[in-house]
Amino acid sequence: MPFQESKRITAVQTPVIPIIAQWMAETPGTVSLGQGMVGYGPPDAAVAAAHVFPKSPDEHKYGRVEGEPDLIAVFADKLARENNIHVGAGSRIIVTAGSNLGFANAVLAIADPGDEFIFPLPYYFNHAMAVDIANCKVVGVKTTPDYQLDIDAIARAITRKTRAVVTVSPNNPTGAVYSESSLRAVNALCKERGVFHIHDEAYEYFNYDTAANFSAGAIEGAAGHTISLYSLSKGYGMASWRIGFMVIPESIWPAINKIQDTLLICTPQIAQRVAIAAMNVGSGYARGHAARIGALRPRVLNALTDPSVPCDTADVRGAFYYFVRVHTKLNSMTLAERLIREHKVAVVPGEAFGVTDVCSLRVSFGALDEATVDEGLRRLTSGFKAICS
Repeated sequence: MPFQESKRITAVQTPVIPIIAQWMAETPGTVSLGQGMVGYGPPDAAVAAAHVFPKSPDEHKYGRVEGEPDLIAVFADKLARENNIHVGAGSRIIVTAGSNLGFANAVLAIADPGDEFIFPLPYYFNHAMAVDIANCKVVGVKTTPDYQLDIDAIARAITRKTRAVVTVSPNNPTGAVYSESSLRAVNALCKERGVFHIHDEAYEYFNYDTAANFSAGAIEGAAGHTISLYSLSKGYGMASWRIGFMVIPESIWPAINKIQDTLLICTPQIAQRVAIAAMNVGSGYARGHAARIGALRPRVLNALTDPSVPCDTADVRGAFYYFVRVHTKLNSMTLAERLIREHKVAVVPGEAFGVTDVCSLRVSFGALDEATVDEGLRRLTSGFKAICS
């Protein structure tokens, strides 16, 4: 059967965001509560750094696979101050082109075809896609009704084929912030069972009320089995610059070196220079924007928990998402398409996040102002009532 894509790739889910974007393009005037982005860009100093980048011919050559030393030093300082992670002899920092590449690096470095990765449900779809691309298996594990971790369920899911347990906190797509105690329990379980703990902190600055971010990599004795992922896409508004980094056990650096050198060679040097400038502005920039986005949460939650709206919504405390369970027999892809075409509001179907037993949708509000959020919620809730009644 010539000229066909691989069966392995055929089995990987199609990226859902381009599908939503196409439906929106066919329905002008749609308000997007869909893609998980912020509505601001990087600090002015970071943009200025891009304009003065090409100082010498060396800046146009290949850089180091692991990233430039001055950016790595900035990240190491940030980790020590903000995350209580002290990168030492047993660990190292790798600069990546976004944290998705960091996750793919980790999967390819630690797993062989047929190995398993445990994901609390719902999961971040690009993580699951990376596992499928590597010809490994996603093992979804139920969470509690408010999307907190079920440690016993995770423990039962670990088999001899398990290579890692994956946690994302604050969570995409639910907005849940995992407690320090639960992350410590997962990390200890991974150490006991001889599997890695991959912990993604892309939304580390987006915590509200009493919620607080906790870094699994800060746990004493965790460095040898913990892979921590970070991103500048959200907090620093740098999504298009593709800058992230990972903290890895030194033992898997030879594998990561091979993978990143093959896929990327190096993260673009101009993006690394912009990242240095952004980080030097400081996390106050990210936290200030996060507080502004967080101020929208009550109006979103109030709209989605109104008794007249046929859905259930957990009161979560992080990121800029709510993951709603809708009272309907429709599947989530069908409902999402109808909401766009009939009510001009876009959300992301829960099927993309591994939830198929109930109709669920991710609602995102990180890129919108108050008036647009209100209009989007008006369309969404009236759509629920019209379609699901």
